[in-house]
Amino acid sequence: MHSLPVFLRLAGRPIILMGDGDTADAKRRLLERAGALVVGEETDAALAIVAIEDEGAATRAVARLRARGILVNAVDRPALCDFTLPAIVDRDPVLVAVGTGGASAGLAKALRQRIEALLPAGLGTLANHLHAARDRIRARFPEAGERRHAIDAALDPGGPLDPLGTPAEISDWLASPTSRTPSTVTIILRSDDPDDLTLREARWLAQADVVHIDSDVPAAVRNRIRADARQPEGTTVETAAKLTVILKTVV
Repeated sequence: MHSLPVFLRLAGRPIILMGDGDTADAKRRLLERAGALVVGEETDAALAIVAIEDEGAATRAVARLRARGILVNAVDRPALCDFTLPAIVDRDPVLVAVGTGGASAGLAKALRQRIEALLPAGLGTLANHLHAARDRIRARFPEAGERRHAIDAALDPGGPLDPLGTPAEISDWLASPTSRTPSTVTIILRSDDPDDLTLREARWLAQADVVHIDSDVPAAVRNRIRADARQPEGTTVETAAKLTVILKTVV
């Protein structure tokens, strides 16, 4: 992973923007949409965007800003960037960001357009309803692991809160019986291509609390595992875990 994706709250914060023309204007509109205060080079700020066309002038501007400890995005110059700006799908408060580390803005844009077509306009409403129901969800599922698995199951394809379907009312979901995820599942890989995982297997890896992995499982498949899942040595199943996956080597 070449970069750590983060979402920055910029409302009311000064961000330096240097440059003129269409590119600089587009960056200004993006910053203002996020609520940032667009300022000049001499202002104190933590971030800066350099949209200067001339190579030498841009390089010198980046050097001056970095000397002040400012993180810089140099438009169309990935080698000079401390951070990059992704293509964005906005379903406020849901944001989906697609980045290529500056390798290809065109590819990021194409992927954004595909994702844009998939995500319904009401996705933000579902997010707000889930936020408003946090106390009721905690009361219904007081144990953290059980709560996470219940939410995962509800948001699964075909689930009562499927974000790509027609989600039920939160109250109806909380009042309904919950289905249990198997406590232990085994995935036997059919190839070293993660795209060969079934949808159910991919969900298991994304939801698992503990994953036992054969040593020969390729990194591309390991990357599909939930980031904070435990990966202990051996295959002893932990009874406290809500979902344990045993991931076996390619056959």
